[in-house]
Amino acid sequence: MTQLHFFHTMSAISLAPVTMLAVGLSAVVATAQVQLYQPIPLSVGNSIKDALSDKDIPTGKKGFAKDYIVNLAAGDKVEIAASSDNFDTFVSLIAADGSVIEENDDGPDGSTNSLLAVKITKTENYIIRVRASGENKAHGSFTLNVKKLSS
Repeated sequence: MTQLHFFHTMSAISLAPVTMLAVGLSAVVATAQVQLYQPIPLSVGNSIKDALSDKDIPTGKKGFAKDYIVNLAAGDKVEIAASSDNFDTFVSLIAADGSVIEENDDGPDGSTNSLLAVKITKTENYIIRVRASGENKAHGSFTLNVKKLSS
């Protein structure tokens, strides 16, 4: 074995653990990133009391949002209501592909509570996002209600 061949063989062997470490670390980082976003499961017919805080999802508009995941079936008519005494609610219904199906700031009663009535066209998991409307860093408790309307 020549000195040059020996040097190349030893270089490849000595780099193998570093390469495996780098590949192993990138897999850990990728796994950690996937686990960061976990919307809260919600069932139709349930009312949930929760709160917005600075530990929730940053909106990019100096506020925070909380996401819930709910399975809705094609043909369902659902009502989504969000109310709070602490901030002006804004609620969005978001499809699995990220498109906004419907959103509402103020309900028809003239209050700052939010109300959506939507007919679902595709069976899938949807995101219901609750945030404060136009308020910087609004925090506080809210109630979210999702119910099926009669046909």
